[in-house]
Amino acid sequence: MSLSMYQASIPLFIRNLNNLSAILKKAEANAQARKIDPDIFVNARLAPDMYPLSRQVQITTDVIKGGAARLAGVDVPGYPDTEKTFPELQARITKITEFLNAFKAGQIDGSEERKVTLKIGGQEMSFTGQVYLLNFVLPNVFFHTSITYAILRHNGVDLGKKDYLGGF
Repeated sequence: MSLSMYQASIPLFIRNLNNLSAILKKAEANAQARKIDPDIFVNARLAPDMYPLSRQVQITTDVIKGGAARLAGVDVPGYPDTEKTFPELQARITKITEFLNAFKAGQIDGSEERKVTLKIGGQEMSFTGQVYLLNFVLPNVFFHTSITYAILRHNGVDLGKKDYLGGF
């Protein structure tokens, strides 16, 4: 049996968001235990020219909601990127998870050849659905989620690979 576009996207996106939520909960608890202002973690970066943790989470969720919507051929919902606290980031993750839970397999399956066009940095990029999922969406989701993990780990939050991967 082959892997469908739905199976390769929506369940994986939801799992990633659940793991991201758990990582953020551990970070918030760590900040409280160490008596560190949580804003320090939310605004932390790995390097001066990189986005802070809050933006990493926003990008992860934007790529996921955009990926699901484009594969399904529906409008991508727009949410302002205004989250500045752990509770606000958690609410965003919850909102995106609820959005994903509304999709049925029939909306995503068969999207392998659907034309997907994006404007990135003022430049238009076109993909087929499968190439978009495998070469753009998934790498971006994993990159920004791992950067979130790395920012927190760098700041002393007790995280391990199991936190990133989640339970099986």
